[in-house]
Amino acid sequence: MRVVSAIAKRELAAYFGSPTAYVLIGVYLVLSGYFFYSDVALFVTFGAQVLSTGLWRFVFVDYRLVTLLVLPLVTMRLFAEERKLGTIELLWTLPVKDYQVILGKFLAAWIFFLVIVLLAMIPFVVFYAFFPFDLGPPTAGFVGLILLGTAFIACGIAASTLTENQVVAAMLTYGILVFFWFMTWNEAVGDESIIRFLLLLSLFDHYYNFATGSIQLVDVVYFLVFIVFFLFVALRSLQSRSWRGVV
Repeated sequence: MRVVSAIAKRELAAYFGSPTAYVLIGVYLVLSGYFFYSDVALFVTFGAQVLSTGLWRFVFVDYRLVTLLVLPLVTMRLFAEERKLGTIELLWTLPVKDYQVILGKFLAAWIFFLVIVLLAMIPFVVFYAFFPFDLGPPTAGFVGLILLGTAFIACGIAASTLTENQVVAAMLTYGILVFFWFMTWNEAVGDESIIRFLLLLSLFDHYYNFATGSIQLVDVVYFLVFIVFFLFVALRSLQSRSWRGVV
């Protein structure tokens, strides 16, 4: 754990030592704050009665979009920059394991995302001060948002191990995540059994229950499997250097 912690601290210092991190945080908070205000305005205007389906569902669905826009830009540099600068070869000469490097970088990106999520809770706190509400549904929503963001981070890390170009890493991450978003949109792709199977694989359909205030075990397990799978892909990508003759 010391090695993982040291790598995470190094990455966090790189994050917060760069103006890019503050720009990304600012963009996330501005967009999420705008969506929160708009959703509350619609909720009040149309006289909706149930917060979990009339407000929180729309807020967390919008937060999903903001997270999708921002997180690939957070993860794109994790390995791609190391490859481009040549520092990854130096890293490989140190007594660290590939999985420790991946976990350290993953932990740093995850902590960075948690900071964003904590700041994104501010509108909820202000809203609660004027209109107390049941904390259960939004808590479920944030649990789902954290799991969704963690899945994005794992996917982004895997993409970043495949290239030395940060833009390519970001676009590859966007492509994979958008595929998991759109895969169930076209019901004409097959019969009902195929659609049910695609629903089992759909990243965003599993998130929807959280957005409506419900935590289902099957959804939690899905996200955990998704995260582990892409971290495994990242590990195998790094280990491929042994048969490619890189070291």
